[in-house]
Amino acid sequence: MSIKVSAVFDIGKTNKKFFLFDTHYHEVYREYTSFDEIADEDGFPTENLEALVHWIKAVFQRILLSQQYEIETLNFSCYGASLVHIDENGKTLTPLYNYMKPLKDGILNTFYDTYGPEEEFLRTTGSLKLGMLNSGMQLYWLKYKRPEIYKRVKYSLHLPQYLSYVFTGIPVNEYSSIGCHTIFWDFEKNDYHEWVYKEHIDPILPPIVPTDTTYPIDFYGKTIRVGVGIHDSSSALLPYIRCVKKPFVLVSTGTWSIAINPFARGLLTDEDIRNGCIFNMQIDGRPVKVSRLFLGNEYVHQVTVLATHYNVPLEFHKQVVFDADIFMEVRKDAQPFFKWKYLEGGNMPSATNLPYGDYKHAYHRLLRELVELQVRSIRSAIGEQTIDELYIDGGFTDNEVYITLLTFYLGEVTIYTTHSALGSALGAVIVLKNNTLPPDFLKSNYALKKQLPVKIK
Repeated sequence: MSIKVSAVFDIGKTNKKFFLFDTHYHEVYREYTSFDEIADEDGFPTENLEALVHWIKAVFQRILLSQQYEIETLNFSCYGASLVHIDENGKTLTPLYNYMKPLKDGILNTFYDTYGPEEEFLRTTGSLKLGMLNSGMQLYWLKYKRPEIYKRVKYSLHLPQYLSYVFTGIPVNEYSSIGCHTIFWDFEKNDYHEWVYKEHIDPILPPIVPTDTTYPIDFYGKTIRVGVGIHDSSSALLPYIRCVKKPFVLVSTGTWSIAINPFARGLLTDEDIRNGCIFNMQIDGRPVKVSRLFLGNEYVHQVTVLATHYNVPLEFHKQVVFDADIFMEVRKDAQPFFKWKYLEGGNMPSATNLPYGDYKHAYHRLLRELVELQVRSIRSAIGEQTIDELYIDGGFTDNEVYITLLTFYLGEVTIYTTHSALGSALGAVIVLKNNTLPPDFLKSNYALKKQLPVKIK
């Protein structure tokens, strides 16, 4: 007898994943792959979109025909800031440009000279000046740097919606992708920003539909409801939104550490922009205040430096447990010791200073300085609100020193950790269900654990 399941393609920059979940949201099947990048016309590395689509179709067909599972819904969770441009026949016109691709020839200056002042523009669009990471800038760049291609564009689809289009043939847009630092959206007007209309870009942006929209599509005589896709950060937030009743902030840790406040009210202020805060959007169009920190990238770099300096194995940092006495010693000096490679610190030294005779002292000092930046990022996301609960997920939940120091510096909030590699994939299932999650959902599916603060004199 076949098992009723929901299927999700969870597409990250590196790993491409396919999951099946049963009706209780338990994972019953998974499949991973990755692809070598290809080069765009400028030689810049980017996603092999053709290989990705081929894999997605092949996996879906194989599972569908296996008779082991009865697929009821199909959805897509993907990274953002990535547009697929298609012509009137649905054919892709360009590579899937990498959001890290640098912009040249003064295109940014031209844009902000036309539609600035810059700070006011960024405040109303809830974004930062991020180049191709602003997917709206990708369209502006295409219009003026590849005009012969731009003229042939029928629709520009964010990646989640393009993958949905591959299965449905229906071009749509939805809020979680529109609101992800795209500079498309004016949060004051709750509409596309005036630059979109002045540049006549709005006709190639498909109609906006609710993120929980599905289309019944026939596959080999079986009707499956296909979703319109969702941005992965918004997808990862959704289980918490459905389960937690009190206002909270979610800190998703990894290469980026992202503090997400779905309970923020009002528009961003100039100070928020200066602090690096942006807006994402919930599936209903409401803004989500976000503060980002390149924590994971910096951490990997610095523990590599420490391993070399102290002549220990690179993985030695995983063995370090919190030591209150060591922490008290490394707290004594107020001035920072570490020069960051990927982060900004107002008074960081011109070179890293390591006066300690052993690795553990230096590591505790590193974590102290990183966590102080993390706390500043979290407080930026909180703003003037009162937030009593903080949820931490991702790779740093396994770092005892990191978690312990968070409980120390943020003693006014209750901190919970969760463990799940399924966050964004599971959210893509939940968004289509529109039902209430059981009270113990986070505990049973996410290994929810309350972190008790460690008393440090």
